[in-house]
Amino acid sequence: MGIGTLAHTVGHLPLKQLTEKLSGRGIDFVQLALSKAISDYDTSLGRLSPALANHIGEQFHRAGIQIGVLGCYINPIHPDPQKRRHEINRFKEHLRFARDFGTSIVATETADLTTYLAQDSERYEAIGWDTLKQTVEELAEEAERWGVFVGLEPVFTHTLSSCDKMVRLLDEIPTSNLGVVFDPVNLLPPTEIDSQDVFLDQAFAAFGDRIVLAHLKDVVIQNGKRKEVRSGKGIFQTKSFLDKLHRVKPGIDISLEQLTDDTIDETVQYVRSLLN
Repeated sequence: MGIGTLAHTVGHLPLKQLTEKLSGRGIDFVQLALSKAISDYDTSLGRLSPALANHIGEQFHRAGIQIGVLGCYINPIHPDPQKRRHEINRFKEHLRFARDFGTSIVATETADLTTYLAQDSERYEAIGWDTLKQTVEELAEEAERWGVFVGLEPVFTHTLSSCDKMVRLLDEIPTSNLGVVFDPVNLLPPTEIDSQDVFLDQAFAAFGDRIVLAHLKDVVIQNGKRKEVRSGKGIFQTKSFLDKLHRVKPGIDISLEQLTDDTIDETVQYVRSLLN
């Protein structure tokens, strides 16, 4: 299994400095959110090209690191149609150039479940769902053209808020180019903290075959509230998750979250020790 992290964990830096800071840290790949990580190139909508993507990919390759996934965290259900169109177009541009960067996955979350609550207190979930489905259908069509994946990350407070909803979307949009970015902590409801193995088994049974990338962090409960922390510092059953993940998706990439520049090395070593 490949171990990686967010490229901007070490800062928003010029490309050469960024890759130098990530080199030798024990990671195999990065999740690259262009605008958050690279400071000396304009990567806004309309600026990408095959040459720029190849150049960025080559700099990471020279540092011994792959670009495992492009993070393009848009709001796919933005209430403003013009802003939503801009977000969709930006994601589609990432899909077109993904392979030039050296990856085949572009990932996003699905925005807050209550986005349309003020507009319609009774139908807000349905409105958000219909908007998400329309957006993802368009993104999936673009992904099919280029032979890449739209990676959707469900979160229990977002439009894709449960395993059942993730399965529903996969069923309603019948394409092979839609995959799941599985972050178990993000999808673990507070009510299931004490039954993690049951939750994990249900999640893997529901969409394990469609996982294209795993995210990994930990969680603690403080004053009755969840707080996300780096792996090994909370109550998430990391070893059990990794064992189950290996059985379902051997060799899949795992992106570590909630890290800082100072904690990358220790956390990578901890997670690797659980894989042995």
